[in-house]
Amino acid sequence: MLVHGNVIGIRPARVLLLGSGGFLAPVITQTLESAEIPVRAIGSSEIDLSREDAAQRLASQMRSGDAVVMAAALTPDKGRDIATLMRNLRMGENVCSALNQVQPSHFVYISSDAVYDGRLALVSEDSACETGDLYALAHTVREKMLVHTCQNLGIPLAIIRPSAIYGAGDTHNSYGPNRFIRTALKDGRIILFGGGEEQRDHVFVQDVAELIKLCLLHRSTGILNAVSGGALAFREVADRIALLSGRTVTIECKPRATPVTHRHYDITALIRAFPERRTTPLDEGLTTTINGMRQ
Repeated sequence: MLVHGNVIGIRPARVLLLGSGGFLAPVITQTLESAEIPVRAIGSSEIDLSREDAAQRLASQMRSGDAVVMAAALTPDKGRDIATLMRNLRMGENVCSALNQVQPSHFVYISSDAVYDGRLALVSEDSACETGDLYALAHTVREKMLVHTCQNLGIPLAIIRPSAIYGAGDTHNSYGPNRFIRTALKDGRIILFGGGEEQRDHVFVQDVAELIKLCLLHRSTGILNAVSGGALAFREVADRIALLSGRTVTIECKPRATPVTHRHYDITALIRAFPERRTTPLDEGLTTTINGMRQ
């Protein structure tokens, strides 16, 4: 649950955004700049956060009045092995080391809902974080690193855990709306595992960016799931994409390799934190994504 440091939204002096080369960061940048919030975006081509000199180089770019948003992580498409885990942990270690040198006014960490126990069908911010997946473990440990560091330094910390994010700029092509749209537009087909009966929450990328903007304006602290609150079966999502694509799309089913599981979210904390926040309807978000992928 979030606690707001600013009851009325106040624009931070500047946002230092880490991970500018990813899927989410460009949308965050656009959203903040539209709200007249200055952004300094840093990607791995400028500072590789896993390198030995990263802490010093990052500290040299950080100001005490900054709000820092960390959207930098090696995602599962880059690997789920021990080497990738350790690089992710070094990134977290170097960011914490930089915070010890220069204390910003606020820190927002973009984690993942993968940290939750995969056996849970209904998830809230209080749910257990237990996983054997190394990507999820990296986020769990980095969260703990940041909690420890920010508490010691008195830096307000917000941890945002998005569910599966979809949008035209996706760089991961993970199973779900992004992959379905790409194959529907390119090949005229969508491939499902089993019957596509698993129910999941899919959140539009713009909605996540807007939520991060609100956290920055209100200087929020705590943990919040960035979700739509409406879990749907993959088959239903595929059917909607086929209809909205404007072309003939065949939906094919292949044998599944894992048991059927579902995941729903209790969005009570999200509603309490930002009661006036709008969630993009799925058809609207899918249409925007389809149009963006066509360009």
